[in-house]
Amino acid sequence: MKSVCVSISACASAGAMVNKLLKKCLIIFVITLTFTFTFTLISQAQEIDARSAVVVDAQTGKILYGKNPHLKHPPASTTKLVTAMVALERLSPDDKVEISTKASKTPSVSPKLMEGEVYTVRDLIYLALMRSVNSAAVALAEAAAGSESDFVKIMNEKVKKIGAKDTKFVNASGLPGKGQYTTVYDLTKIISKALSYPLIKEAINTRVYLVLEQNGKEHFIQNTNQLLWSEDNMIGGKTGFTSKARHCFVSAARVGNRLVYTAVLGAPNREKLWQDTQILLTKADDVLSGKNEPVVKLEDEKPIVRASYKDRKIKSKKVIKVKKTKNKKELKIKKLKQKRVKNAKVNTKSI
Repeated sequence: MKSVCVSISACASAGAMVNKLLKKCLIIFVITLTFTFTFTLISQAQEIDARSAVVVDAQTGKILYGKNPHLKHPPASTTKLVTAMVALERLSPDDKVEISTKASKTPSVSPKLMEGEVYTVRDLIYLALMRSVNSAAVALAEAAAGSESDFVKIMNEKVKKIGAKDTKFVNASGLPGKGQYTTVYDLTKIISKALSYPLIKEAINTRVYLVLEQNGKEHFIQNTNQLLWSEDNMIGGKTGFTSKARHCFVSAARVGNRLVYTAVLGAPNREKLWQDTQILLTKADDVLSGKNEPVVKLEDEKPIVRASYKDRKIKSKKVIKVKKTKNKKELKIKKLKQKRVKNAKVNTKSI
């Protein structure tokens, strides 16, 4: 009887140990799963959604992180940084500009600038850079060079001098146009130069501003750069959007005691645009603090393959000819067989 009791007690003790072991294993499994899931979310959060993005150290000019930094892409309204630079080289901020028919009819966001209205160059700069008004950009171009087309030629000369070799403009506003492109790397060079113009630096760092037309009409405008409200170290930037370019942004910010330039082209929406910029700033901090090494991803770029398309066309023609000849022969044989069958059915005579 005692031996039976001992056996039962031993079994109960063993069962309790197994349960404890199972509980421990379950706890370890849950912790591991939670950690893995959290790590995955963090990793996903650190991915750049835009087609191309870059962050550059202003002191050294080196790329701290890049995704397709030299991929050509429509510039959208980031164009207006160059428009403002060229305009300020030819006009005084206090000069007055009358809005032309062309400028007033240029597709644009509000506020609407009407033909015949008069604004100072200063206010047109604020309208172009803060609110991204296309009419203001065209008015500046016409006032500075006589026509937008002549102004664009000066813009393209300007970017070459800056060193933005992969940039070309076809208008002063950034509206869609054939043969117009830039890269995120070039945009960092453009904003670096733009910051040397006090009025541009002031405008892109201003949250709200009151524009006054000569006859007393007022426009209260707000900066399209939302990071001015959330990032204390944000010096300023320029947004852009077209259906082809998607959401774009170039900016300057401080990371610790260092100045960096960020540029994002082709983000799917505004929320992702701000997230991508913040991720770039985080990556810059990691590199500058020694936590990580600089990284450049070229996943969306296609390598240049030199090939003779002339040879390829000749070969393809030969193949087509062979196929056609083969098809003709097959068709001829098929028709001959059909004729023989028909003749055999019609012929009732025995040979």
